[in-house]
Amino acid sequence: MLRDVLPARPEARRMLVGTIFSSLGHGLTLPFLFIYLSEVRHIPSGIVGLLIGWFGLLTLVVTPFGGTLIDRLGARRVVLPALLLEAAGLGAIALVGTVWQAWAALTLAGLGGAVIWAGQNTIMTSLTGESERQKIFGFQFALLNLGIGVGAAISGSIVDVNRVETFQFIYVLDMLCYLGPFLILFSMPTVGLRLVERDPAAGTREKGYAEVWAHRPFRRFMMFSVLLTVSGYAQFEVGFTGFATKTIGVSPAVIGYSFTANTLVIVLAQLLVIKRLQGRSRSRALAGVGAIFGLAWLILGATGYVEGTSAALSAAGVIAFGAIFAVGETLLAPTNPALANALATDELRGRYNALASMAWGISGIIAPVSAGPLLQLGLGWLWIILVAAGCLGASLLALSLRGLITAEQDGRAAETTPTRVGPVAV
Repeated sequence: MLRDVLPARPEARRMLVGTIFSSLGHGLTLPFLFIYLSEVRHIPSGIVGLLIGWFGLLTLVVTPFGGTLIDRLGARRVVLPALLLEAAGLGAIALVGTVWQAWAALTLAGLGGAVIWAGQNTIMTSLTGESERQKIFGFQFALLNLGIGVGAAISGSIVDVNRVETFQFIYVLDMLCYLGPFLILFSMPTVGLRLVERDPAAGTREKGYAEVWAHRPFRRFMMFSVLLTVSGYAQFEVGFTGFATKTIGVSPAVIGYSFTANTLVIVLAQLLVIKRLQGRSRSRALAGVGAIFGLAWLILGATGYVEGTSAALSAAGVIAFGAIFAVGETLLAPTNPALANALATDELRGRYNALASMAWGISGIIAPVSAGPLLQLGLGWLWIILVAAGCLGASLLALSLRGLITAEQDGRAAETTPTRVGPVAV
């Protein structure tokens, strides 16, 4: 089964190895940034929240510029310095002692991280044919979760809030892990070049975001993506923990088990789901994601509001939520970037990928603002209804997209699509 999802080109396989390095490093530090800055570096919690919010806002603002540079210069010339910037920012976090130093380190990391995902997706698209692209994106997501899970497990056994050097160690390791994908891409000089060479003598205006946003199917796709991420992913990272602890009353350990169940389902089921999705409608698969996310939220809500629920059943409900949510993720991971790139043109592919990745940044800003006040006011039931309704609304948007795209873009003709010609050197 593993052989079926590996890309044909060795360059694409090497890019996947880079994903393992970066996800492992991300997992080392992902759970601990707030704890490190507030409890170890003794920066006030409110300021730490603003610093993390600045990181998210910076990513959202810079990403569109990154998409433009990818199209103009080629993804290689954008991703390589971005990887170094993020590595430098992560390494600098190990040395911060004041607010301004933390701000500077997070700014460096944010400037790099803002363009890496769009650039790497553009590169991976240039190295794969339409028939294998969906499989590769799904496999990449499984590797990402595996690396994050392993990295979090390693750092969890290392860090100690009473020993600053343990946190410094994991941030230095994170920095070194990001050098892995840098060296891999640097060693392949023909990978990530500009996809389309523009002829200045032609005198035509360079296309930009106006053309991307004028593309009706992509606008519908973006509406789906933003609504799904605001109601799904972002709430999983923000509202879920608050609802589970304050409304349901489970311990932090149970929340950890839920995240573990989520990761295990993704790692174990992703390859099977990839195989089942080949040749099937992407729009319907995305509609299924919204339905599964909505079901997971309703199960979580029932766990919190059904009278007489025992502690064991409450824990089971919270863990089941994480596992069910993961099933939706295994459908989303292959189809979402594959559809975005099926709608894109080579000339504007960087911009398409940049806008697609911005949905995550937008949701990261909206979710805390929506979840926090409702949970604080004891309106968890209303929050559950809103997020479940949002996921189901995203399903309807995905279904409506089917009538706006071709069968090939929808993935129903992927098996017969020839591999696209490679990039143009500049």
